[in-house]
Amino acid sequence: MRSTTARPANIHQARLLRLLRDLGPQSRVALGNQVELSRSKLAFEIDRLLETGLVVPDGLAASRGGRRSHNVRIAPSLRFLGVDIGATSVDVAVTNAELNVLGHVTEPLDVRDGPVAVFERVLALVGKLREAGSAEHFDGAGIGVPGPVRFPEGVPIAPPIMPGWDGFPVREAMSQELGCPVLVDNDVNLLALGEQQAGVARSVPDFLCVKLGTGIGCGIVVGGGVHRGVTGSAGDIGHIQLDPDGPRCACGKTGCLEAYFGGNALVRDATALARSGRSAELAGRLESAGRLTPEDVSAAAAAGDAAALDLVRRGGRRTGQVIAGLVSFFNPGLVVIGGGLTGLGHNLLASIRTQVYRQSPPLATGNLPIVLGQVAGVVGAARLISDHIFSPP
Repeated sequence: MRSTTARPANIHQARLLRLLRDLGPQSRVALGNQVELSRSKLAFEIDRLLETGLVVPDGLAASRGGRRSHNVRIAPSLRFLGVDIGATSVDVAVTNAELNVLGHVTEPLDVRDGPVAVFERVLALVGKLREAGSAEHFDGAGIGVPGPVRFPEGVPIAPPIMPGWDGFPVREAMSQELGCPVLVDNDVNLLALGEQQAGVARSVPDFLCVKLGTGIGCGIVVGGGVHRGVTGSAGDIGHIQLDPDGPRCACGKTGCLEAYFGGNALVRDATALARSGRSAELAGRLESAGRLTPEDVSAAAAAGDAAALDLVRRGGRRTGQVIAGLVSFFNPGLVVIGGGLTGLGHNLLASIRTQVYRQSPPLATGNLPIVLGQVAGVVGAARLISDHIFSPP
């Protein structure tokens, strides 16, 4: 079913819609306290939003004495689709206009299978959500992919861990399939938007969100908005070089952070430890399963295996080395660590913190929290597309 969602006519209506999205149902008086509009202008803009169906009445507000104000809320029929494609899995969720998740499915997936196969799986998961009653239509969709994206066109550009995706018109193709507006972004930018919407960064206008997984990236939020750079490659910290003589990276260069501590690098080094006999715990797991995963490293470290612990701590120090440079340059108010490798536990976070606090200047780190993320990227995907829908044409 093709979306026919109206759009706000001006910046005042867009501001009102975003307030109702983020704060829930509000009285006209409460909205008036949030925006710099005269009472008559506010009433006019709300009435226009009611006429378009983007906003609906929601009963009487709580009494403050005198005449009671009427509540309004954003239309509960609006539906947004969030898709977060990782290197090894995909999350798909449906939200309402207040970005509450109404349905969520996830499954393993190999992004190296290419865009056609991956989006066949995505559309199958979307079909499951529709069958479950989460949505009959979508008013917009946000999609994240684990690589650099030319944002205006929604096209991945030379993504190192996504063979076959270079130049694929994700935004155009999925908009045709879903019948609604689509925006495409790097997955870590969506993680940052999710934390800003419903996680640890809700009141922080300037922060970094680092995703540690098969790839490593950083979402940069400045003044409340995602900074993507001129071409969309801002935050590609996994390919900052630590050592020109280091291991070869998937990008073709050597000594990148990702080549030392991305998910594949962690498995590579853990397998070497197991085969050399330096880690009895990992050797046992390798013999049992025939291959190792980051979860095996986490379990071995939790069991007190010294070699596995050292592997985690070294990865944390290297990651902290890069983050320390970012902190010295950007001076954020918060650093959020997310992604699959956060399952390695407290030792990883402690190593990152220690390196950053040791390496960056005291003025930058004196009141700098470095914390684990709380929110899935699909929430950020829904936030991305809702920002677009709730903007003037």
